[in-house]
Amino acid sequence: MAATPGNAGDQAREAAVEAALGKLDLDAKARLLSGQDMWSLPALPEIGLKSLVMSDGPIGVRGVRWTADDPSIALPSPTALAATWDPALARRAGTLLAQEARRKGVHVLLAPTVNLHRSPLGGRHFEAYSEDPYLTGRIGAGYVTGVQEGGVGTTVKHFVANDAETDRFTVNNLVSERALRELYLAPFEFIVENAHPWGIMTAYNTVNGTTMTEHRHLVNGILRGEWGFDGYNVSDWMAARSTVGDIEGGLDVAMPGPQTVYGPPLAQAVRDGRVEEETVDEAVRNVLRLAARVGALESAEPAVTEPPETVDGEALAREIARRAFVLVKNDRQALPLRPGTVALIGAAARDARVLGGGSATVFPSRIVSPLDGLTAALPDGTLSYAVGADPTTELAVADKGFTLKAVCRDRDGNILGTGSAPNGQLQWMGADLPEGVTHAALHTVELTGTFTPRETGPHTFGAKGTGHFTLEVAGTTHYDGLQRPADDSDPFEAFFGAPVPRAQVELTAGEPVEVSLTYVYALPEEFPFKVVAFALAHLGPQRDADELIAEAVEAARAADTAVVVVATTDRVESEGFDRKDLDLPGRQDDLVRAVAAANPNTVVVVNSGSPVELPWRDEVAAVLLGWFPGQEGGAALADVLTGAYEPGGRLPTTWGSLVDAPVTRVTPQDGELPYDEGVFIGYRAWEKEGRAPSYPFGHGLGYTGWSYDSAEVEATPEGTTVKVRVRNSGERAGREVVQVYLAPAEPGPDRPARRLAGFAGVEAAPGETAEAVVEIPRRAFEVWDEVTGSWSFVKGSYEIQVSRSIADRRLTATINV
Repeated sequence: MAATPGNAGDQAREAAVEAALGKLDLDAKARLLSGQDMWSLPALPEIGLKSLVMSDGPIGVRGVRWTADDPSIALPSPTALAATWDPALARRAGTLLAQEARRKGVHVLLAPTVNLHRSPLGGRHFEAYSEDPYLTGRIGAGYVTGVQEGGVGTTVKHFVANDAETDRFTVNNLVSERALRELYLAPFEFIVENAHPWGIMTAYNTVNGTTMTEHRHLVNGILRGEWGFDGYNVSDWMAARSTVGDIEGGLDVAMPGPQTVYGPPLAQAVRDGRVEEETVDEAVRNVLRLAARVGALESAEPAVTEPPETVDGEALAREIARRAFVLVKNDRQALPLRPGTVALIGAAARDARVLGGGSATVFPSRIVSPLDGLTAALPDGTLSYAVGADPTTELAVADKGFTLKAVCRDRDGNILGTGSAPNGQLQWMGADLPEGVTHAALHTVELTGTFTPRETGPHTFGAKGTGHFTLEVAGTTHYDGLQRPADDSDPFEAFFGAPVPRAQVELTAGEPVEVSLTYVYALPEEFPFKVVAFALAHLGPQRDADELIAEAVEAARAADTAVVVVATTDRVESEGFDRKDLDLPGRQDDLVRAVAAANPNTVVVVNSGSPVELPWRDEVAAVLLGWFPGQEGGAALADVLTGAYEPGGRLPTTWGSLVDAPVTRVTPQDGELPYDEGVFIGYRAWEKEGRAPSYPFGHGLGYTGWSYDSAEVEATPEGTTVKVRVRNSGERAGREVVQVYLAPAEPGPDRPARRLAGFAGVEAAPGETAEAVVEIPRRAFEVWDEVTGSWSFVKGSYEIQVSRSIADRRLTATINV
């Protein structure tokens, strides 16, 4: 069935789609639905169809090549974007990413991720927005709108209930229909209704016994049938496993190629009578509609003919970061920094972690660390630096101090070609090979170059990946052997597995040495796509932790203010695995406690994409959550610490200790992961259990004060409008996020005590009053009735709670509906 035409442009595109479809034979149709390589679909010149190109990721557009030669803007992590509570800012982020995509020849962005923060142990939460479906939907809709206004498609992912990484290819998540509707499907539904995405990505996991790429009920029944989604449905990479099951389940495109369950197997299934050709036609129609919208079908005018005005990427990255920083504690007005000396402490202050691990990786042209940012912002002679404690206690991808290139050779040792290496990790997929190199001729890849150490002492080197490796350092061969996978069940072990140490070498600071890691290229015959993936890993000398902490204490004692930057690593937060705990790695907690004991004016900056334990939070003056702040994070941090701008963020997810967290389980048992908590995740679960988190959902301080003066409630046919008047009671301009929660008078044991129903941001100068207009949609008063299989409007009395956070109510009003 064709999409319902909206305007004249839609109707013309639909006509072009039907005309193009009518010219294709069965084999061409089946071929179009199968990736031709890692990132693209085949061109069909006979209908004027260009190859459709897709690219990761949520915070930047990598393009189809793993290289720093064509750098990408790196925005703050999605949790950071959600912490701004500003859909308009998310829309501007989308506009920038569409600009980046057009520059790199990309038609479709494989983002946003709108899965929920169900358990704090979810390893990929930095790439999702929030524990709350409404906030997730609002931010996601803004992002999708911005990208598509730039003429680039989106794929909202991962549909659905892909909320953890453990056994993600096989786990059967058992989720009630009510929890699906009220929580996990809700962000997708909101975005489909309000932003009309051109794509959806179906997930690896199974839901209630059916794998998501084959889930007719959720895809054809709900997504397309009930919601009217008319975009294309692409599998997560390697998720499509059944030719008939997938096409009947509503999957349009199987990625990546060239070997998929579509293409020739799909054409044969039609000829054998196992699949109706009309079913294939519907999938082709969806792909051609996408092509028409993004300008890849010559006979159709694209949805966007004039792209938006050019966006300054570095300026926007900096703005989002400072708007995302959440000041959760500020005793004695420790921030903004007072005039005087500052001791900056922490390895992450020097080597910033600006993005999470996995498919979201991009390579920016520059990274501004906290040390860089504060050095530029503070007067000369007022800033000192000490490492204090290094969170990196195991091998990491070779980066700082390494200058590397990749040399490709054939079986006879002849050089086929040479490519650049952005760091110690190579990830060449499909046709992404250096000029002159082919998979057929390739035998070895040598990562070779120099390493200039920062510290004298024993340096550990190793390899990440599976296969035969030869490691040489300073002319000596330290390893020559076969490295086997730790987990045979995960096809992405080479990407996300742990590096293995293979050599320890004494080196001298400042003296360069030659390093080389040679990998023998050999893929299993059954592997569905061509990829070269491995990494050179390194760990610097592990100085005595007590000595490092003592040095930091001395620096802190000598300064007026101590700023400690603590961080997670890519072995803690990454795609591909979940977290074991919420602890900061290494001796960072000990460092904070020691510094705070030496200087009562200690400010801690937390560089993590999702919650960590903060056992010392009562001992320090201020705590600023910085997320993964993107390439301009250090400059933004300086903006906020010095008071040039206020931190604008509010928590999109509850921060608490793991022992108190009500929902934690991410590990399946016998292949199944029951969502036994039903609709109680995040703040809903904390409230139900009567537990107090470290910092509640929605919490965040600024540099000014706000008084909440009045709230007017007005019922409308579409829902309820709440008009809130707030006054800036402080001494500087600021921005306030007015949050409205809806609390039924009689929630009962199976209904949350309250839920986020709406929010709005306002700005005001000192002494000025602003009005926040918050629309509460009808859905906020509804629950999913599993008996009737429909939404049920729950009549009765409700308290409208106008709040600064879920725990900080300022005004209330009662309504009856």
